[in-house]
Amino acid sequence: MNISGIQANQGKLNVEGEIIEKDEPKSFDKFGKKGKVCNAVLKDDSGEIKLTLWNEEVDRVEVGDKVRIINGYCGEYQGERQLSAGKFGKLEKVEE
Repeated sequence: MNISGIQANQGKLNVEGEIIEKDEPKSFDKFGKKGKVCNAVLKDDSGEIKLTLWNEEVDRVEVGDKVRIINGYCGEYQGERQLSAGKFGKLEKVEE
């Protein structure tokens, strides 16, 4: 699927693109468990979308990496679409 076709509150998304930006990760404590979260920007030929990286995903990708989201989910925060692998999806690097 192209990034431009992704709608908010849509699931079962399979998307490929390149990481063109990555913010500094933030640590959090939830229900006594520590975690990390980080925002990035994913780009393909059709557009860009904010990509939320959780925990081990934060360290797995860098700017310039091509990635594939399998069974991802797009939510919405303050009117902006946000893509993530979510609970049931997977983020993997695409080898060139």
